[in-house]
Amino acid sequence: MPELFFLLIGAFFLLILAAKALHIIRPFEKAVVETLGKYSAPPREPGLTFVMPFFQAITKVDTREQVIDVPPQEVITKDNAAVTVDAVIYFRITDPVRVIYNIVNFQYAAVKLAQTNLRNIVGEMELDQTLSSREKINSQLRQVLDEATDEWGVKVVRVEIQKIEPPADITNAMSKQMKAEREKRAAILESEGFKQSAILKAEGERESQILRAEGDRQGAVIRAEGQAQAVRTLADSEKFRIETVFNAIHAGKPDAAIIAIRSLEALEKVADGQATKIFLPTEIGGALASLGAVAEIFKHQTAPVVPAAAPAQPAPKAPVLVRPMPNTES
Repeated sequence: MPELFFLLIGAFFLLILAAKALHIIRPFEKAVVETLGKYSAPPREPGLTFVMPFFQAITKVDTREQVIDVPPQEVITKDNAAVTVDAVIYFRITDPVRVIYNIVNFQYAAVKLAQTNLRNIVGEMELDQTLSSREKINSQLRQVLDEATDEWGVKVVRVEIQKIEPPADITNAMSKQMKAEREKRAAILESEGFKQSAILKAEGERESQILRAEGDRQGAVIRAEGQAQAVRTLADSEKFRIETVFNAIHAGKPDAAIIAIRSLEALEKVADGQATKIFLPTEIGGALASLGAVAEIFKHQTAPVVPAAAPAQPAPKAPVLVRPMPNTES
């Protein structure tokens, strides 16, 4: 019975020694081993590793990217405006030896370092510049933290400003300013719209007047061309009529008697009016005389034969209706 008890006690101690001696290092970890308080290089890689219990100590370091939340703090800007700023730091341990031996509490040190540098960076900017330059603040703060933590075996991947809050009175003033600016831009846009509308309306009216004037001009040109064409047509028709009559007269070879008869017919048309005086050219006398001679000849040719004893009656003279006048108006 006592042998079994001692055997169980020995097995228990062996299990404790095995637990102290065997360690599993996960893929995202690295292990630093110390032998009697002295660092044993190099760091152990992921996998199963063995250490001597009571003589060696092992410390595992997580090499994944981690996050540190920087608490909000009040910062005074260059133009003496108090703003509340907080940030988030993303970092990754690159050297487990230095992060263990060069800094006691890396996260606490990183938070204090970020707060201090936020005061410095924001303090060099005015309020408006601070509110509109988050990317610049992020870049400057990351650069400062990365340079400072490089000695600790830590790589600062990025820094993000979560919020920048000015005081309530400044926020209200900014809101009123933004509202006034928006109303100003709305008024400007509305006036620009009215102006553009008036310009377009005036241009449309001008184009309409130009088109109407152009239409009137083209209409007048077309009417004038039509009238000219009508005059040319009438002139051509009159020319054709005169040439036809002229050719017909020449083709008929008229004598003096026919000319005299046509002259009398023309005189009849001239006299058929309301005028009290008629001026005749001097040539009408010759025409009348020729007509009288023709009438005498025709009378002698058509008169019946009478006895010789009966004397022939003299032919009556044609009555003179008007006195021939010269070809000029007196």
